[in-house]
Amino acid sequence: MSLACAAGVDVGRDFLDVGIAPSGRTWRLANAPAGIEALIGRLQRAGVRRVVLESIGSYGARLVRALARAGFEVGVVDPKRIKALRLAEGRRAKTDRLDAQLIARFALIMSDAARPVPTPDAFEIRALCARRRQLVEMIAMEKTRLKQTFDAEIAASCRMIIAQLSAERARLEARLRERLTAKPQDRARLELLQTIPGVGPAVAMTLMADLPELGSLDRKTVASLAGLAPHPNQSGARDAPRHVAGGRPCVRVAFYMAALSAARADHGLRSEYLALRGAGKPAKVALIAIARKLAVAANAILKAGQPWNHPT
Repeated sequence: MSLACAAGVDVGRDFLDVGIAPSGRTWRLANAPAGIEALIGRLQRAGVRRVVLESIGSYGARLVRALARAGFEVGVVDPKRIKALRLAEGRRAKTDRLDAQLIARFALIMSDAARPVPTPDAFEIRALCARRRQLVEMIAMEKTRLKQTFDAEIAASCRMIIAQLSAERARLEARLRERLTAKPQDRARLELLQTIPGVGPAVAMTLMADLPELGSLDRKTVASLAGLAPHPNQSGARDAPRHVAGGRPCVRVAFYMAALSAARADHGLRSEYLALRGAGKPAKVALIAIARKLAVAANAILKAGQPWNHPT
């Protein structure tokens, strides 16, 4: 069914610039609860069904949730796709108002612009998972500073901060596990994922939080969402090496870390890794191949409800 009109929102810290296509109308509201409520009312009166935003961070999270609750089709789109439309239209001018109009035109013409929005519980779980990653990064930075200092007082400060951050990480991990295992089926999914070589509790929780579609996808889609699908780069007689790109960075990192562990374990995928290296593949290429295999296996395991059973 074709859309009569669609809306695009250019999200900023303080303001929301809204555009309607095909009419070209625009207006600005505050990026605050009152402004979002007013925005939803105006969109409903205008007969808008689909609303698209650029995925530029957390400033639009509150708006996305409110739009989903109000029954709109909501899309959060890679800014590169919006920029590509501007180039295709031959436009050079860029303002918040013009960006809102551009996003609205994108929403109107692109059939895949809107996708299901995560539930409120999923938003909260993702936020917990993101905060855990931030704490891990801060702990790593403090450990680096500890190695580089020769002053006893500074070293003691580093150790104190590391202990505090580690305690907070443990608290968040316990809370995250509690949220992810609240339902018996989710608890079973978490346990199934941990039967895969290289997948421990941290990786399993990351996959459940940031790739909730796992178990309902085909092998090509799961590799693409995980950022592990090699994209061809061929033109005429030139066939350049393929590279992985896109997907969800945190999921790609999780599968890559699992691949590192699985490639070292005799009971894991060490033989597959060595076979790839023996065939002349660079180490990183071989690890990406193992990571992609783990992603496909995780999807199949959750779909079948059966644990890992790699043939020996």
